[in-house]
Amino acid sequence: METLFSGIQPSGIPTLGNYIGALKQFSEVQDDYNCFFCIVDQHAITVPQDRLKLRERTRQLAAIYLASGIDPEKSTLFIQSEVPAHVQAGWMLTTISSVGELERMTQFKDKSQKQTEGIPAGLLTYPPLMAADIVLYNTNIVPVGEDQKQHLELTRNLVDRFNSRYNDILIKPEVRMPKIGGRVMSLQDPTKKMSKSDDNAKNFISLLDNPNTAAKKIRSAVTDSDGIIKYDKDNKPGISNLLSIYSSLTDESIADLEVRYEGEGYGKFKGDLAEVVKQFLTDFQERYESYYHSEKLDDILDLGRDKAIKASARTLEKMERAMGLGRKRRK
Repeated sequence: METLFSGIQPSGIPTLGNYIGALKQFSEVQDDYNCFFCIVDQHAITVPQDRLKLRERTRQLAAIYLASGIDPEKSTLFIQSEVPAHVQAGWMLTTISSVGELERMTQFKDKSQKQTEGIPAGLLTYPPLMAADIVLYNTNIVPVGEDQKQHLELTRNLVDRFNSRYNDILIKPEVRMPKIGGRVMSLQDPTKKMSKSDDNAKNFISLLDNPNTAAKKIRSAVTDSDGIIKYDKDNKPGISNLLSIYSSLTDESIADLEVRYEGEGYGKFKGDLAEVVKQFLTDFQERYESYYHSEKLDDILDLGRDKAIKASARTLEKMERAMGLGRKRRK
């Protein structure tokens, strides 16, 4: 069975877009892959974080993973900082990374421009840590959105470089992109990706939004003037985005939705989708609460930590031996 790895930062509550583009996919593939789902809290501290909020969001994200359908008996769910091999392997991959290729990372450019008191070195060097997250588990598949494809290409380059210099030790991962809903767009500006860090709360739906509030956001979402419910990403981005959301939450094809709402106005369509989103969030948040307030969540994370430590130790030892780290005992 091939191995799949994915990590999400606990830097805020995931959006409906994160669920459709990633979390929903995870529950669907865990029967087909050996899955490692990681809460990458060490990536989150590349920018300043409130320590209490970071710990709360880490627990929230763990509960969100489980509410999304992750089964701890099938998959490994763990917190990055509880598995020391990640920073150890990350440092080794940093030493074979060039400053130039790290500076070319789009996310580094975007985030560094927002820093007013100097650029943290961690913003520059976290891609090798991300690469370490992946290679430690002999990962074959990494399900990512468009905004992470550049980092995956760097990971693949670092794997090639390491294997060329130190023996063929690391597995080169492939990217798995979801077919529908891979990039859910802003509700008020459908030319931009839905983001949990957006300054305008009307642009996104948080998985922990009040369901009634979320329904209002859908009803007020931007569409266009012709009133025709048809998927056309280039010319009708607003209604196309809503069709993708509708299809992803109901598993009804976009083509069937177009037929069902033929001749109907946007008001009817958005009203129905609002109810779909409202019911989804109501059910989701009930599952979330049952995990967040339970000691069972800690037991699941303890189990995941132990499994991840054991699995990552084997690759880490091979990497260290290949680079000549540690000592060789005399016989």
